[in-house]
Amino acid sequence: MGITATYRLQLRGDCFTLADAAAVADYLDDLGISHVYLSPILTATTGSTHGYDVTDVTRVSPALGGREALAALSRELRGRGMGIVVDLVPNHVGVANPRENAWWWDVLTHGRGSGYAGFFDIDWSEDNGAGGRLALPVLGSDADLESLTVDRSGPEPLLAFYEHRFPIAPGTDATEPESVHDAQAYRLVPWNSGLIGYRRFFAVSELAGIRQEDPRVFEASHRELRSWVADELIDGVRIDHPDGLSDPAEYLDRLRGVIGADRWLVIEKILGHSEPLDDHLPIEGTTGYDALAELGGVFVDPSGAPALTALSASRTGDRGDATWIHGHETAIKRDVASTGLAPEIRRLVRAIRAETGTDCADPDLRDAVVDVVAAMPVYRSDYSPLAGLATRVIGDAARREPGRSAALSALAAALIAGGEAATRFQQVCGAVMAKSVEDCLFYRTARLVSLQEVGGNPANVGVSPAEFHLAAAERATRWPQAMTTLSTHDTKRGEDVRARIGILSQVPDLWAECVDQWERIAPSPDPATGLFLWQNLFGVWPVDGRAAGEVPDFRDRVHAYAEKAVREAGTRTSWNDVNEDFERDLHRWLDTVIDGTVGKALGSLCTQLAPHAWSDALGQKLLQLCGPGIPDVYQGTELWEDSLVDPDNRRPVDYDVRRTALAGLGTPPVDATGAAKMHVVRTALRLRRDRPGSFVGGTYAPVFASGTAAEHLIGFTRGPQGSAPDVAALATRHSVGLQQDGWGDTAVTLPDGTWTDLLTSATHPGGRVDTSTLFARYPVVLLAREYFLTARG
Repeated sequence: MGITATYRLQLRGDCFTLADAAAVADYLDDLGISHVYLSPILTATTGSTHGYDVTDVTRVSPALGGREALAALSRELRGRGMGIVVDLVPNHVGVANPRENAWWWDVLTHGRGSGYAGFFDIDWSEDNGAGGRLALPVLGSDADLESLTVDRSGPEPLLAFYEHRFPIAPGTDATEPESVHDAQAYRLVPWNSGLIGYRRFFAVSELAGIRQEDPRVFEASHRELRSWVADELIDGVRIDHPDGLSDPAEYLDRLRGVIGADRWLVIEKILGHSEPLDDHLPIEGTTGYDALAELGGVFVDPSGAPALTALSASRTGDRGDATWIHGHETAIKRDVASTGLAPEIRRLVRAIRAETGTDCADPDLRDAVVDVVAAMPVYRSDYSPLAGLATRVIGDAARREPGRSAALSALAAALIAGGEAATRFQQVCGAVMAKSVEDCLFYRTARLVSLQEVGGNPANVGVSPAEFHLAAAERATRWPQAMTTLSTHDTKRGEDVRARIGILSQVPDLWAECVDQWERIAPSPDPATGLFLWQNLFGVWPVDGRAAGEVPDFRDRVHAYAEKAVREAGTRTSWNDVNEDFERDLHRWLDTVIDGTVGKALGSLCTQLAPHAWSDALGQKLLQLCGPGIPDVYQGTELWEDSLVDPDNRRPVDYDVRRTALAGLGTPPVDATGAAKMHVVRTALRLRRDRPGSFVGGTYAPVFASGTAAEHLIGFTRGPQGSAPDVAALATRHSVGLQQDGWGDTAVTLPDGTWTDLLTSATHPGGRVDTSTLFARYPVVLLAREYFLTARG
């Protein structure tokens, strides 16, 4: 069955299982969804709230209902003409509780003699810092070895470190726990020792990388997927983090062989700025972060950049431009590569030495590798369109540091050889990029935080209509079935929060004046933290008439977000070195804002600008739903949502509220209820489902207005290949200025025929139509030609 739109569901064993997904199938069907897109469903760590820490790849999670519940969900959806897309995690498995992962437990028990030793990317070298044993970073310090005990309460003795349990190899039990520890294939080491005995997911020690390049691993970890395909339970697959694999292209080729030619396949590929997606890959496209940046960016006003830059520079020294961003990104990447990911860099350096026989000193090799990794502008450089990129980066490094010529030559030789070192180089580049940019830099820079999204480029304030249309047209032609998105389980802020923050680009002087006043009344703990959090508070502040302190969970959510943000930034406090005094000041300041006069002023500003934020939120949603690609609706975002970064954006959704709203929808006003957004979502999704040929594989043409306010319109037409367009999606942009001056003489020219706005039922003839007439009711318009409506009826 053809996929016209997906709806992402975050499954959790404690509150939203596969049976719960089946229970909302009727609601999603009514909304216009064609396929339910499930978070990972394989067995994960007990209590997991996301499912990406898979511990058993051979079965559907019993906590979610097991295989039977998946089959029941499939039957329910199939009966409605709908289907399932699953989220697969091939790069890593969860090892936080070793006993829950049979493969990992066997390796810990038997070491290199385990039949699963080759399943993991483990460093067994004698010079690995752990005497050739598998280093597990779980201790607080070396002194904690004295706290080891032997737990004899179960059927077999276990080595215990507080709540942690580890296996004892046969024949190695002894009276003294330290003697037992010394006899194992693993070695418990301090978390900050820099000794990690296995490849991780980024720097997350609880997630161990597995070797999909080994056919045994691929077959074992995809056996369950094969059965879903054989039993016709699923229609598509989303692949998590393919860049962490040894050879993403080779993996995807094999995966395509498993799922068949006709099932939908998209990958979580984070593209660098201007990086093209490799069209040699056997996929339909990415999961949509590239589209997210375009859809949100076209509503950001670039004319606000100078004032926002001045505010940021005056308060923090952060200009936020390309030079500033690039310089800080490179510096952070060097730091991350030298600290949190130092074990991965060290293992890469050892591989280079082993493969090339270079006589360069380890510090020289390490410095050269760190320099190149820090300068790499993409997650990995071995995709076909990036041929020559590593050459240029290494060449630039040699020109910057002529004294590193020998070390850079060794790195080049290793990349040419294409062995272990080349693989590790690509894998570590992506890990450094993610930990440095998305998980650090994007919490430090604060010119306009709505731009600081996965795959985003905060150095560019706004996307021009020309850029937007060219990107959309290319997607329509080259990647017509790629996923598009506005919110995910990994976005730093939800789509409506970003839309509201983006409004600040239209009122930068007002915003600067407000920040100045608020800082005098309630000074933030430091200027950079303040400027960052003021924008996030603006993005989530309630505008439904309630005081922020009266909104359930609002205070706790803001405090949790702020704490995570400052620790990720790592300038005044961090996860590994908590500054309790600073964090105490931070929390005290937040309460002062929420409960005091500044909170009232902030709320007043949010209420004043809310209609403009709603306009942009509806605009980007309509353009996503009607634009090229397969749109995904993240759970709950059919109404206004105020989510921040995870775990906030993974909160359970109240579907009773949404059912009630959908049942009584009508033609609602644009207000704080969010009913207008649901109206736009349902209308657009049903149109896509009724007329798929006008969207997936259909034509795309920009619509331009003429007149004094022409730049305030963004839109396009869609239609079947070989036919005249029969759908037009139009949206208002930069509405603050439009409110002051109005549409005036602005008009658009529609193709011949009679056009009906499906949101209002208003009809318009082909030819010139005043935009003031089109946008009389809503800031968005969804037009369909009359013959099309007749055919639907």
